[in-house]
Parts: sequence; C-alpha cells; structure tokens
Amino acid sequence: MTATTPTIKLGSGLVIGYTAPLATFGESVELQGGTHFLLARNGRGKSTLLRTIAGSLRKLSGDFTTEGFMQYLPEDMRFDPEIAPKTIFKTLLPKARHEAAFSLADRIELDVNKMYGKLSTGNRRKTALIMAEHSVMPDRGNILLLDEPFSGLDAFARETFEEMWDNTSENVLRLVSCHPDYDSMTMPSVLLIEGNTVSHHSGDDQKWSSLKALLN
Repeated sequence: MTATTPTIKLGSGLVIGYTAPLATFGESVELQGGTHFLLARNGRGKSTLLRTIAGSLRKLSGDFTTEGFMQYLPEDMRFDPEIAPKTIFKTLLPKARHEAAFSLADRIELDVNKMYGKLSTGNRRKTALIMAEHSVMPDRGNILLLDEPFSGLDAFARETFEEMWDNTSENVLRLVSCHPDYDSMTMPSVLLIEGNTVSHHSGDDQKWSSLKALLN
C-alpha cells in the first residue's frame, strides 16, 4: 500500500447511532480508492455513518480507521449567501486550482458571478462539489464523504462529476450517500444498511435493480 492509497476500514461490531444503536457492521469492511455507494431507506443511518467516519459523531462501540486526507460534504452545507461562487473559489482554493474550477463551473452551467443565496438547490450543490473536488491532495490519498451530492443536480452535471470520479479513482476514495435514479445504474461497490445491519456488496455488473429488494 502506498502513501497515495486512501483506505477506510470498518470493523466487525462497529455500532453507529446517537444515544441508541442505529446500525451495526456484521462483518468487517475495507474500502479503497474508487466510488462506493451508501444506500438505505430514509432515517436508517446513512448520514449517521458518514458523520461517524468524519469524526463529527462518536461511534457507540467497535472500531474503524481511515487513511487519507478527508473531506465531509453534508447535504445541508451552506456558504455565505452574500458572496458569489467566484469569490468562494478564489478565497478557499489554491491559486493553481482556480482555472480548473472555473472551467468545470462553465461546463456544468454554474453562474459563478451570481450571489450564492440566489442560486438554486442544484447550483448550490455544484458549488460545494467543485470546492470538494478541487481541494483533493494530488500527492496523497484522499477520502470524500458525500451526503446526497446529486440532490437537485441535472443529468449532465451528474454525469460530468461521475466521469471525473472515474478518472481520479486511484488516489480518491468516495463514499456517496444517494437515492439511485434508475434500475440500470451500475453500482460495483455498495454499503447497504438493511434493517439494523450494515453489509458490503460488490460486483462489476451489480446494479440498483438487484439491490433495492434488499432494503427493508
């Protein structure tokens, strides 16, 4: 394993929740670079698991470890409504990343001069995703925990980000909470919360159509 290999190891017996257990890992799971989806019915623990891995919520019991520069993008992330995405990018991103960020914004039709508070839900998500994707460290492993990143996004923007993910899978591990849009969506690696148990399902040809029946 090299310094550029991001890893999340979730131990058997890891329990997540707030004051009471919400979900438990029946077996240990190890995730490395690439895109891994997190699926569950609403309220079953998707955000709770992401917050636990990010360190903003304590685990109830068990162990997990992470290796890599971590970013957590919650569904309700907000920026100052009185500033524009252009200012956000110039202020928070390294100068060397500005051109790429603006190029991506133009490609997915994000108006970087419009005040953040006046952007649609989808364009706010575009702003946050551009920030996250252009904050990864090129010389080391990265972990992106993305909670409902596709909320409000149009199909073209979603496809653009998924293409970017495919091209950076070696040194970026993405754990993505989402609601799949169509049965034929390919999902080679999935953490599935079934009832009160978290399990890992993998397979190159694995699709949402074969996974949704497992949710209860």
